[in-house]
Amino acid sequence: QVQLVESGGGLVNPGGSLRLSCAASRFTLDYYNIGWFRQAPGKEREGVSYISFTDDLYYANSVKGRFTISKDNALNMVYLQMNSLKPEDTAVYYCYFYRPAPWSLHYWGQGTQVTVSS
Repeated sequence: QVQLVESGGGLVNPGGSLRLSCAASRFTLDYYNIGWFRQAPGKEREGVSYISFTDDLYYANSVKGRFTISKDNALNMVYLQMNSLKPEDTAVYYCYFYRPAPWSLHYWGQGTQVTVSS
């Protein structure tokens, strides 16, 4: 059974850092575009960063220069290093796998809470 499990969230002071991890069971990362999304209370889910199966990178303007996405194909792990965290980064963070057409497969993790507050 395919499964995505996030970890690494928590409470951190403004300016602090966290590293989120996404463990992917029964996936071959090379076949997938992989993203991190987040959803704050009362807001829509938004894309934060992704890495394509060709290793192209994307960052939302709000996190550019502070967050770094990476993956380890051998370990089936995806990471989001978050530095210089701000209160507005507070949200539930989700990892997302998408295998393009013709398969068009989508998978979400259960989410991990990140709270930035003093």
